[in-house]
Amino acid sequence: MTVEREAIDFDVLIVGGGPAGLSGAIHLMRKAAEQNLELEVALIDKGAEIGAHVLSGAVLNPVALAELIPDYLDRNCPIETTVRGDMFCVLTRNKAFKMPMVPRQMHNKGFLIVSLSRIVRWMGEIAEELGVNIFPGFAGQEVLYGSDGKTIIGVRTGDKGVDPDGAPKANFEPGIDLMAKTTLFAEGARGSLMQQIDQTLGIFDNTMPQVFETGIKEVIELPDDHFFKTSTANDIHTLGYPLDIHTPGGGFIYEMKNNRITLGYLVGLGYEDPGLDPYDIFIRFKRHPFVADIIKGGKVLEQGARTVATGGYYSMPELAVDGGLFAGGAAGVHNSPALKGIHVSMKSGMLAAEAIIDACQKEDFSQKAFGGYIERFNDSWLYTEMQEGRNFAQALAKKAPGKFIHLGAQYISKGRGLRDPLTVQDDKDTLKPIQGGPDQVFEKAETLEYDGELYVDKLTGVYLSKTMHREDQPSHIIVHDTDLCVKTCYPTYGSPCTRFCPGNVYEIEVDETTGRRKLKLNPSNCLHCKTCDVKDPYGNITWTCPEGGEGPGYTIV
Repeated sequence: MTVEREAIDFDVLIVGGGPAGLSGAIHLMRKAAEQNLELEVALIDKGAEIGAHVLSGAVLNPVALAELIPDYLDRNCPIETTVRGDMFCVLTRNKAFKMPMVPRQMHNKGFLIVSLSRIVRWMGEIAEELGVNIFPGFAGQEVLYGSDGKTIIGVRTGDKGVDPDGAPKANFEPGIDLMAKTTLFAEGARGSLMQQIDQTLGIFDNTMPQVFETGIKEVIELPDDHFFKTSTANDIHTLGYPLDIHTPGGGFIYEMKNNRITLGYLVGLGYEDPGLDPYDIFIRFKRHPFVADIIKGGKVLEQGARTVATGGYYSMPELAVDGGLFAGGAAGVHNSPALKGIHVSMKSGMLAAEAIIDACQKEDFSQKAFGGYIERFNDSWLYTEMQEGRNFAQALAKKAPGKFIHLGAQYISKGRGLRDPLTVQDDKDTLKPIQGGPDQVFEKAETLEYDGELYVDKLTGVYLSKTMHREDQPSHIIVHDTDLCVKTCYPTYGSPCTRFCPGNVYEIEVDETTGRRKLKLNPSNCLHCKTCDVKDPYGNITWTCPEGGEGPGYTIV
């Protein structure tokens, strides 16, 4: 079927309304005004509104925010509170041991505790005041190339009003071709358009495998007499239990305003045990006596999940191609030793904006013309932070005690360590086959009980994320070979998708008539975390965008 599509021209298109994209937009408009450049700039985001798909811890180092918006306090930046003290604990099954020293990268005193969803909504308002055309509810579905097949000339948004077979319904709206002289891709970790670009242009060909963690986070309302009323530390990080000593991951608890806290747990996706369920790990973390005492009497207000790209400098793609630049989580920008991605994402967006200004002045949007982005990157504090963490995730992926030797050497040498660069396996290749054959049942070490308020199951978590998808549309989760799922993956790994997904999207059912197993998808539960796209051991799952405006509806996480 031939579809007639509207094409709209812009000077600059930005994909993604997170900290990198919005920082790039704000900085771009201000720099353009300084240079007397009139630019038509558009920013699209797949969420129903700016912030709806944005989730982070978050403790914010304000260095980039102060550079971008020096008067952020006067402009009523939505800050929850500031860090007055750090606590770093190692958890065993029943005890918590407070470490006498907090690693220097995690000294957060004076930093800002924020809801990133609220921060980017505030930034979106500033961007609009400066003249940026912001279009929430538009998902970038396809990268558009010029006649040479390698110059990016824009992005096609997804069609709306399509039935499950792909046929147009009565309310069909074709996607729009957003044409631009240059496009800044800032769609976050494991961006679907970034995956397309890599398939076409090989932007990740000369990098180490990216390393990912899946984080599950909640905002919890506590009684008036909660833990942080008297605690000198309101920024708590943990490692150890419920994970074993070999698997990367850890928890965090931060104080918020109005008797609320934000709590979460991240699990490194390079884990080996096919029976591991990140959501179960999260609940076990909450039930640890140390954590349970902090959150007692609480009620979960909102929950969400997202992957984080933590591989660092050696896992970053090329930062620019003909017609396009990459920033933020999409480009793997993350300070892993500090457990922070917001301020570095903001800075990368700002540096990309400066390179775009140079290109606009020269009317040259080639990869070579964007060389200023790489130069600015290498001359900035962002490069210094990325260099110090360049081998950190790779060291965490090693088995103990080797990992601790590597981490200690890196701490002393500020990143170099014993081997530079330090290698790492792709996350999808790390699972070990199950023991016990295809009927192996993964029994939980303890019974996980849910009360529906403080301890909620996966489906309740989906509800609390305000996730919504239209049921009668094609599945945005593509399973390329369903036979492989039941004939190969089930007997080998026990269908790990049924566990690593925090939204219960994947189920293995037994046909009552034939007795055969089959994969059942629940794409309407999808939290857009991208874990499946990363961890599926056969690369059999591809995550794509559903209709624009669907998915989570985060407001405070």
